[in-house]
Amino acid sequence: MCQTSPMSSPAPAPARRITARGRLALRLAAAATWASRRTGRGGGSMIGGLVALKVAPDLMSQLAAGRSTVLITGTNGKSTTNRMLAAALDCLGPLATNADGANMDAGLVAALAAAPTAPRACLEVDELHVPHVADAVRPSAAVLLNLSSDQADRVGSVAGIEARLRAGLARHPDCVPVANCDDVLITSIARDNPATVWVSVGRPGSADIESCPRCGGALARGGAEAPLDWRCTSCDLARPTPTWRLDGADLHAPDGAVRTLDLALPGEVNLGNAAQSIAAAALLGVDVETAARAAESISEVSGRYRTIERGGHLARTLLAKNPAGWRESLAMADPDAAVVITVNARMGDGYDLSWLWDVPFERFAGRTVTVTGERAADLAVRLDYAGVVYREAPDALAAIDACPPGPVEVLANYTAMTDLMRAVDAETARGGKDAR
Repeated sequence: MCQTSPMSSPAPAPARRITARGRLALRLAAAATWASRRTGRGGGSMIGGLVALKVAPDLMSQLAAGRSTVLITGTNGKSTTNRMLAAALDCLGPLATNADGANMDAGLVAALAAAPTAPRACLEVDELHVPHVADAVRPSAAVLLNLSSDQADRVGSVAGIEARLRAGLARHPDCVPVANCDDVLITSIARDNPATVWVSVGRPGSADIESCPRCGGALARGGAEAPLDWRCTSCDLARPTPTWRLDGADLHAPDGAVRTLDLALPGEVNLGNAAQSIAAAALLGVDVETAARAAESISEVSGRYRTIERGGHLARTLLAKNPAGWRESLAMADPDAAVVITVNARMGDGYDLSWLWDVPFERFAGRTVTVTGERAADLAVRLDYAGVVYREAPDALAAIDACPPGPVEVLANYTAMTDLMRAVDAETARGGKDAR
């Protein structure tokens, strides 16, 4: 049963006045979306959004006016947290959300346009896009997950991203951050807002940052006795006292209540995503139990964690797009399963794959490993140096078929995951091997 907290209040009624140019942009976007789907080129949301923004560059502001909007951002976990939070907010009424993970301007416009009368929006946003998106949509809340090295050729340094996010959100003091206090960079972004809701996800933040983002001073960490604690030795930046605290699977709420989370998704990292989604949902007026059940209901996110049955194989898909994400996926992987790794280097992935050398592939020594993808050769070199014996396959489905019967873990980056899902869906549509 959907319940709201006593603090909840109705979202403002949409007061959008779309200009004549904006209406033309939406009509052209709808035509482009229809054409994309008709020709089998994809779902069409991205091309529709791109067309719309070409015609009316301020369309995002027009579509967002009058909505209560929450943004979700960070290096890892955006799509999962967005799905969890959207599932919770759905009980409050119609909602606009980018459930397909299209988190740049075109995808955001498409999501808002798809639910024109919804009074609320829940949007995951690429880290680089948050400042100008916040200017356009004027969010009421922002869920800040984590920051670590990612797509160096596009994103740059994590310190640079921290500075941009901090400056961007500072322009919107009425936007309440729901921030991971275990992460140094996230804390620096959110600490100047006195209304910040601090969440401890129970895991230390990225080791990519060794100095204070505020003053450059050395960071002191808590060590084995207090692994989550940290502070700057030169200024007053330090880990805040959490409002919400995750201890294993137990989520401690501000009122002292404890809710044990039983997620359908694997891994400790998803418990942290759930904790922040629940804290954000509570801030926005959803009862904690309702928000927790919403998080527990999510079993697949844009193909991630999907199970693929092929003959004698039971393959599970795990997204891994940067060193931190790969380490999390390695921790989730079944130690007795065969392994397929598929890597591309397109725009959505980042063209620079030097991060492969920061992934501890040595853990796969002695396992059955099959590699594929457009950059399988780069991956093969890295596995050679890791002492991992591997074989190559022409594509991910062939790689799964080449594994011994039994469980298979498929680790893929963004576009490699998309390629695999399209291949599975196309084969299923043709009546081929079963996938679910």
